[in-house]
Amino acid sequence: MQTYAEVLTYAIPFFMVLILIEFGISRTIGVSVVRSFDTVSSLSSGLTNSLKEVLGLAVVIISYGWMAEHLSLFQIESKVWLYVLTFIGLDFAGYWAHRFEHKINILWNRHIIHHSSEEFNLACALRQNVSAVFGVFFFLLIPLAIIGVPAEVIAVVAPLHLFAQFWYHTRLIDMSVLEFIIVTPSHHRVHHAINDIYMDRNFGQVFILWDKWFGSFQEELKEEVPVYGVKRQANTWNPFLINFQHLWILMKDAWNTKSWSDKLKVFIKPTGWRPADREIADPIPYTEIAEDQVKYETEGTLLMHIWIWIQMVITLVLMLYMFQSISDFSFLFIALYGIFLAISIFSYTSLMDQSKLSIPFEIFKIILGLGLINQLGDWYGIDEIIPFGTALIVIYFIISLSFHIYFLNENKELEPNLVN
Repeated sequence: MQTYAEVLTYAIPFFMVLILIEFGISRTIGVSVVRSFDTVSSLSSGLTNSLKEVLGLAVVIISYGWMAEHLSLFQIESKVWLYVLTFIGLDFAGYWAHRFEHKINILWNRHIIHHSSEEFNLACALRQNVSAVFGVFFFLLIPLAIIGVPAEVIAVVAPLHLFAQFWYHTRLIDMSVLEFIIVTPSHHRVHHAINDIYMDRNFGQVFILWDKWFGSFQEELKEEVPVYGVKRQANTWNPFLINFQHLWILMKDAWNTKSWSDKLKVFIKPTGWRPADREIADPIPYTEIAEDQVKYETEGTLLMHIWIWIQMVITLVLMLYMFQSISDFSFLFIALYGIFLAISIFSYTSLMDQSKLSIPFEIFKIILGLGLINQLGDWYGIDEIIPFGTALIVIYFIISLSFHIYFLNENKELEPNLVN
């Protein structure tokens, strides 16, 4: 937990700098690649995923360490070539895990958040899940365990493999020579598109060779401009709601369908499948023709946009502070800190949706925050670093609730907009 938190302390600011660079270049060349609330939603999703990973809120059915100990047939020393082999092995396993997530209804819930943005930029790369509670793809790493790849090698290579998937989430880069070997922005633009010709293509994470070998490759066509998002639009900026929307549909269908066999099939059928009686009784709108997509957008004054960005930055700073404080407090208090941050994210992203849920969650955040200050004497030792730091936290609570009430009252006559 502490080691991963230390890695994220450096990785997150690095990613933020690259996102700012992409935004600056896009403005310079006159290509629009970001929308304010969409970007905040993407970044906030990344924060929720970071919280989940650091707090260890996932259950690994069988750990790689256990498999390496019990299944290995050989003992291999940690050489450079072993790290390269492991990287390739992880990428091969990642290709199939990614493909399964797109093809099986219940597994799509683990991945839908990543595709939910109707833009394609570096920020959307950070749309990662909190819904994948169980690690179900352990069996894909069995070959690495059998040949004796040590667990410590996996621990080093896995984060590098993950971070290597960040850079190609952009519309501003085109490449040629490397497209024969590795995944490029053009390949991944295809993957994120909902155009019929692009759907469920290019599952590769670092190497595009897997797609070419296993029949899932599609090049980007000049005459077919990618349209991004998901067929059943999320229509919310709240990353928690996006994470569980698809699962909620499956559960409702399983509960309400009259067919007992469909109650099971709805989870294991191809992505998007629904029982026939549920299609009739509860139809769900979806984008049939990509070019007809109408993007989700909500109204907001310039002041509201500025405040939402301030909220996101404050939450990010508080999260990085939590990462630095992990070893100084019990797991209970660190977990409560994480819950505080999760409530904060739920609150301000609900405000972006103009949802009344924003106010009770904001109040809950304040109650929890004041309770933590009462128990600890200050805000996790911040007064030792910043004079009157706890007082500043309390002032932030008051200002935050006031702004939420003001903006919801200001926008109460407005409805979410859909923009082309």
